[in-house]
Parts: sequence; structure tokens; C-alpha cells
Amino acid sequence: MLKLKRCLTVLAMAGILGTPVIITGCAARVGYGYRVYDPYYRDYHVWDAHERDYYERWARENHREEHRDFRKAPHKDQEEYWQWRHGQHDNR
Repeated sequence: MLKLKRCLTVLAMAGILGTPVIITGCAARVGYGYRVYDPYYRDYHVWDAHERDYYERWARENHREEHRDFRKAPHKDQEEYWQWRHGQHDNR
């Protein structure tokens, strides 16, 4: 019985100490961004802080809602953004 209690204690401690590592790993991944498919140019873009800056600039220039999630924007707005974006010098 004593061995079982010690084993459970060790497993509980391992879980408690391992949780921050798992959570930090997930947070780091979210900070990197996600891939977005551009159906008009048939390519992918990594949607990260850099791309979000471009999107917010485009939204300001075109009187659109700056902080709207790109994935929730109307398809017409998405198409206009990709056309504009591919015309920029930092074309990624």
C-alpha cells in the first residue's frame, strides 16, 4: 500500500511540474501564427504579427474594420486584401 501511495505521489508531482512546459509550448506555437490560403493567387501566407500589420494598414486605407479577424471578413474584402497585398514590395 505504501508503494502505491508513493507511486501516485510521484505521478502527481510529475504532472504538476510538467504542466507549465506543455502550456508554454502551446503559447509559443500560437504566437508564431497560422497559415492562410490565398485562393486568388493560389498560395499560402503565414498569418503572424507582420501580416496582421499589413492587414490593419490595408483596413485603415480602405475604411474597413481594422481589428476584425481576417478569417471572419467578407470574402470580397479578403479578395481585395490579397490583391493589394501582392502589390506590396514586401511580398511574402
